Amino acid sequence: MSLTRAAQTRPDQKPSLLRIAGPAYFVIAFVARVPYAMMVVGVLTLVASARESISAAGLSSAAVGIGTACFGALLGAAADRFGQRRVLLALALANSTLMLLFAAAVYGDASVGLVLATAFGIGATAPQVAPMSRARLVGLIADRIAPERRARTVSSTMAYESAADETVFVLGPFFVGILAAGIAPWAPLVGAAVLTLAFVCAFALHPTGRRSDHGRADGRPASPVRDLFRARILVIVAGMFGVGAFFGTTLTSLTSFMADRGDGESAGVMYGIMGIGSAALALGVSILPARFTPRVRWIAFAAMMVAGSALVAAARDIPAMALALGLVGIGVGPTLVTQYSFGAAHSPAGRSTTVMTMLGSSLIVGQALGSALAGEVAERAGTDWAVVLPVIAAAVVLAAGAANASLNRPGRIVA
Repeated sequence: MSLTRAAQTRPDQKPSLLRIAGPAYFVIAFVARVPYAMMVVGVLTLVASARESISAAGLSSAAVGIGTACFGALLGAAADRFGQRRVLLALALANSTLMLLFAAAVYGDASVGLVLATAFGIGATAPQVAPMSRARLVGLIADRIAPERRARTVSSTMAYESAADETVFVLGPFFVGILAAGIAPWAPLVGAAVLTLAFVCAFALHPTGRRSDHGRADGRPASPVRDLFRARILVIVAGMFGVGAFFGTTLTSLTSFMADRGDGESAGVMYGIMGIGSAALALGVSILPARFTPRVRWIAFAAMMVAGSALVAAARDIPAMALALGLVGIGVGPTLVTQYSFGAAHSPAGRSTTVMTMLGSSLIVGQALGSALAGEVAERAGTDWAVVLPVIAAAVVLAAGAANASLNRPGRIVA
């Protein structure tokens, strides 16, 4: 259904967000975020294979994360200022081109400096589809959903979006492994470039993008930039960084764990155990009782992440590792949902896309740096030390949750 027709729907019909945005939107938005989950692991895989240097591969993946850290929030601010469509179309072209140039540079005789600069460019131009989708849907909820239904709809939307992210962050490394093993190490980045050009452009041009190009409906100016750096927003950014670092350290240390047992190619399957449980629990957050408040929910599920990652570090065989990853998955999904719900609730007026891109950028930066750090530790000190890193990352998430609880009184956030 088009947005024009949705706007004509009578209030007593109580249209759902699915009906307002249209089913095709969710398919396009899901596929469009897959390249984002492939780029860090794709860069790592390509450099490790073509240059035969784990160190250079780690630096390259870290450069992707640094590029995202430097420009992710700025891209969100640009979308808030100029509209998502123009920003996304420019990014789709630039990002897909840079991924192809990176593959050519790695296989050629390009210097390490040029390779790292191109990797930085990939991160800097990465289309922030997931956070822009969240901002777009929250805007639709504010415009088209009855006030008494908005809080529950926001919670359900954040649950779906987080489950989609969880699924994508499992599928991304899996696709990288399949394409690299089945075709060549360059195939994941080429595939990501094609997906970016096709689906990010489709996401940009979807009718829901019209609202994001029209600015604030009430005509008032956006909140000042300084509002983005208030403690209650920065603590969510820190928590999201911890989740990203958890993803990166877990995948890399798990790869080392499985390689030690002669089954390194199955790391993606094992990682999927965590992802499946996490996505399932993320979808269930919206039905949790209201008395289980978001501030408590963050702490409770982050504590589950710490406990599960401690079991990951203690695992000495594959069955024990699978059990530990399943327990971790119970904590990760709901934690992500809660963090994004806080982000939606605390976004300053006119800055929702900026806040969501800050959170998305923090997640990918954490993943990139976590992957690079775990790779170095595994290579230099061994798997037994690498598997400790997810515990530290989970502890960061828990600490951020505790800080968030102290900054927010009970009842101030409804997610």
